[in-house]
Amino acid sequence: MTSKKTVDQSPEQLGKPAPAFTVQSTIGQITLEQCLGRAIVLYFYPKDNTPGCTTETENFRDLHDAFLQANCAIVGASRDSLKSHQNFSSKLGLPFPLIADPDETLCALYQVMKLKNMYGKQVRGIERSTFLIDTKGNLVRVWRGVKVPGHAQEVLEAARALA
Repeated sequence: MTSKKTVDQSPEQLGKPAPAFTVQSTIGQITLEQCLGRAIVLYFYPKDNTPGCTTETENFRDLHDAFLQANCAIVGASRDSLKSHQNFSSKLGLPFPLIADPDETLCALYQVMKLKNMYGKQVRGIERSTFLIDTKGNLVRVWRGVKVPGHAQEVLEAARALA
């Protein structure tokens, strides 16, 4: 993993370079630099094969062609293993890669780890978040605490506005 720079949650970060990364994914190693030339949707979700995460991923999958028409790539990320991602990707027929971040390095760069309440207990996990990065690698939009219904469509509209 490269880069120590993280995404600050303040609006001043918009328009500034997104944290660079080199990560393992379901299509092999990918870097932010490799993705430049098209916009990137980088979405973080808590866990493979859970209802909300499956629905969110299916929504992005179903809009994949529309994102490509808007010159935008989609990349999902969670703390799951590469093997879990490969199974999840195969099960859902995903046309885009999933990043395996079991050591939370990418999660830390994008500051998506939060304390959450689950069944009355405090647990540390990924806050469902999406980052839209422009063709030059600048962060242009951030969604945190995402609610799944309608989210992929909202992100698509933002991506179209960049094109």
